[in-house]
Amino acid sequence: MTSLKEGDKAPNFSVLNQDDKLLTLDTYKGKKLILYFYPKDSTPGCTAESCNLRDNYSELLDLGYDVLGVSADNSASHQKFIAKNELPFHLLSDTEKEVIKAYDVWGPKKFMGKEYDGIHRTTFVIDEKGVIERIFTKVKTKEHTTQILETYK
Repeated sequence: MTSLKEGDKAPNFSVLNQDDKLLTLDTYKGKKLILYFYPKDSTPGCTAESCNLRDNYSELLDLGYDVLGVSADNSASHQKFIAKNELPFHLLSDTEKEVIKAYDVWGPKKFMGKEYDGIHRTTFVIDEKGVIERIFTKVKTKEHTTQILETYK
């Protein structure tokens, strides 16, 4: 679980996206950003979460949000994931885990009795000034947009 708190300045990042284009937190300055960390491209939960954000993307844009996904997958994997699911937003290829560690979402996990290190599914909502407004650690993959927007009603 992340040690970051709501109200903290979001850690800056400078990482390549699926097209090997450099993106930074400053790229999104002046916009609200939904920065979501997910374990792996093309797995059931990650696909459900990404597609939920895709299906609500125009509504999120209308509300002033942009969306950026982050995993440790490489750009080729991201390109396939985007193409297969028609994702309209960028995915960061954080193969060195710089952003993942800066946001403190890397750590021990348990699956089917096995322990390993991996990405904890976590979403950060960052305001126009780069401050963390909300953190979701219990992500509902099929209802994630509703989960995010409910906090603002």
